[in-house]
Amino acid sequence: MKVAITGAGGQLGSQLVERFGPDAIALDLPEFDMTDRAAFDRLARLGPDVVINTAGHTAVDRAESEPELAYAVNVEGVAALVDVCRQLGAALVQISTDYIFGGDVGRTTPYRETDRPAPLGVYGQTKLEAERLVAACPRHLIVRTSGLFGPAAPRGRGNFVATMLRLAAGEEPIRVVDDQRSTPSYTPHVARAIEFLVRSGCDGIYHVVNRGASSWYELAAELFRLIGNPVELVPIGLDQYAAAARRPGYSVLDTSRYDALPGRWPLPDWHDALVEHIRREGLVIATEPTTTEPRP
Repeated sequence: MKVAITGAGGQLGSQLVERFGPDAIALDLPEFDMTDRAAFDRLARLGPDVVINTAGHTAVDRAESEPELAYAVNVEGVAALVDVCRQLGAALVQISTDYIFGGDVGRTTPYRETDRPAPLGVYGQTKLEAERLVAACPRHLIVRTSGLFGPAAPRGRGNFVATMLRLAAGEEPIRVVDDQRSTPSYTPHVARAIEFLVRSGCDGIYHVVNRGASSWYELAAELFRLIGNPVELVPIGLDQYAAAARRPGYSVLDTSRYDALPGRWPLPDWHDALVEHIRREGLVIATEPTTTEPRP
């Protein structure tokens, strides 16, 4: 199986390259640009059996000020991938996001794959439009995930956990949003689940996130509790967070469809994922991890 992975230098893409090993064809900027037609011609000549698209315009706030670029990358680029996969008879795996939800204010139950999308901003709108394009591809898989954190990547833009650790080196209290709930998800775990879906020949839409739910404030508090850093955290609301794009107040994803697959790798709770990440980063666990129930 030849598996082309776009955005291979990003935090999820790099983990997928590691998971697929010798089967992986790593594609990333500057050689592979989602806005360059010639890049898709080169992809077609490589003849992959599967294309996993992790590339995208993922800067949520910048997308509001540069919607044309977000559309070019997230929609037109995906349309070109669909054309290549149709030509080759290859499967297309599109990595999508919990940001396609959020418009139904007051939601408090996890979103299933069949729930009606209602994005709040340009980023979510373009990712939803990309999903609809991919769904027309004869062989397709759409994986929605959220709140990614994990090991540093060659072209990674960082993540929330890394940002918190950086800010903790300062002397000022850290203001963290406490009314936006999703599921923090560890990229090595998400990549392992995606590999299972691909090698099992699954199709359609799957939600792939770690177990449980958290606000960003709760995630930061657990991080600093685990490493024994008494940093001062100040909970704030989304209305106090100066950002160009509106965020979903609640975007927890239901993983029942993935969990029902025979032989699937069970995704751990986000607390356990955070502990694993801390240890992988060479940090010391100073406080006992939160006990969690095993995933059914």
